[in-house]
Amino acid sequence: MTAQIHELLLLDEEWTSMASEPPLPQGHPRVVVASQETQNAASPIIFSTACWRRYRGTWLVGDGHLSLIAIEGRYELTGQGPLPAEWVAAVLNVPRGKMLEYVHMGYASVFEEELHITVERGVVTGRRVVDNRGRVLNKK
Repeated sequence: MTAQIHELLLLDEEWTSMASEPPLPQGHPRVVVASQETQNAASPIIFSTACWRRYRGTWLVGDGHLSLIAIEGRYELTGQGPLPAEWVAAVLNVPRGKMLEYVHMGYASVFEEELHITVERGVVTGRRVVDNRGRVLNKK
């Protein structure tokens, strides 16, 4: 599998990305299949091997909650305002710093640090920083 593009994240009012992909809500009326015209306007990388899911979400972590604020590609978010991500129970991986090792598979590349944000039913329940700088990497 090819390394995958990250989801976008507005974290505490700063733009970053996630090396993880929270699921979209199944059957939610605000998440719909995008029109062909909208799909055609999406970034070409969305429909490449770097994005097997065929969409990229834009998420917000603020005030202790996770929300979905946009989707590009196969799906789109309709209606006004952020959609509280009450269906999400996951640990979000936010890479930080320099890439130490590129792995051509999923989200396995290693960065200097990872911020792990624990989310339960859309509520942020914890944050933990993992420092990878002393980690033994796979050198070829």
